[in-house]
Amino acid sequence: CRLRTHQWCFLLFNVILFHALLFGADFVEEYLLQPTPGIYTDGTVVDVREKARKLDLTNSRENVSQYYHVTNPDACTNKKLFILVLVFSSVPNVTQRDAVRKTWANQTQVQGFPVKVLFFLGSTQTSHVQDNLMKESNLYGDIVQGHAVSDGSVRSPAEKTVLALHWVVAYCSVARFVLLTKDTVYVNLQAIGSYLLGLHRHPEDLYLGRVIQKVSPDHDPNSPGYLPPAVYPNKFLPEYCDQTAYVLSQDVVRKVYIASAEVHAAVPADVFVGLCAHKAGVAPTHSARFSGEKHIQYNACCYRYLFSSAGMDSKELETIWKDMEQKDEKCSLFKTYSGLVMCKALTYFH
Repeated sequence: CRLRTHQWCFLLFNVILFHALLFGADFVEEYLLQPTPGIYTDGTVVDVREKARKLDLTNSRENVSQYYHVTNPDACTNKKLFILVLVFSSVPNVTQRDAVRKTWANQTQVQGFPVKVLFFLGSTQTSHVQDNLMKESNLYGDIVQGHAVSDGSVRSPAEKTVLALHWVVAYCSVARFVLLTKDTVYVNLQAIGSYLLGLHRHPEDLYLGRVIQKVSPDHDPNSPGYLPPAVYPNKFLPEYCDQTAYVLSQDVVRKVYIASAEVHAAVPADVFVGLCAHKAGVAPTHSARFSGEKHIQYNACCYRYLFSSAGMDSKELETIWKDMEQKDEKCSLFKTYSGLVMCKALTYFH
């Protein structure tokens, strides 16, 4: 009997420990793992932050517009805009953009606070494709298309990201938060909005996403992502948020944009943003509710908790959204519990 009692106690202890780790992680992330306000003694950091504070492009929009084929200058007329979502897409991905429009991007409010979803595209060298894009833009009014002035083309994802942030600073400085994502990602705007509304700190210096840690810089000269030791000699890159979905407060948009002029590295867009944030003295905040590059198997009660899930084609997006609308607030206690356990296990432990 004693042995059985010990076995039951051991089993119960492990069950309690599992749930404490799983459900206590939210508390740890929200209260214990938040970056503390920095005291900035580095001259470069202070300079970037001061330039960002003074940055104002609203009176030079005509000059800024030369960087964009489609400027969409009136997209942010609502001065109370809570979240601006910029969805990175490529010009040919019309079907995927339509699926996003029909699903999670068809929302205009989070708990009464306005949100706006726009697609950010690079350029195309084909006039017929560009004509079709202009028709799409005129029909939906939700497209911004950037280009580089030098040769009319956007060459890298990092350059595309800088152009997107440049547009935000010039045309959408009213947005309190900016969410950057891709057209192959399911985004739970309601859950993200609720999280941002419930922040237990002043919503500045917020760089929120699935944080990537201890990645070694690519010092291979033959690699397309080569980062010369002279540019970044440290053993590990600064922590950065996975590019599938992450949130910047408006002040961080400005800081990253200012810092981007000093970061000369042909690295992936998310690493580039991390380098710029580091130069501006901004530390990323981790949330495992962003799935990163991982596709989370669909479960309605799980997806109401997630912030994002990657790897979605147009058909899956539409199927999932339709099912979630049909099952709105119909998760039983058991289904909610099992869905949360599945979500947390898949996102925390990958």
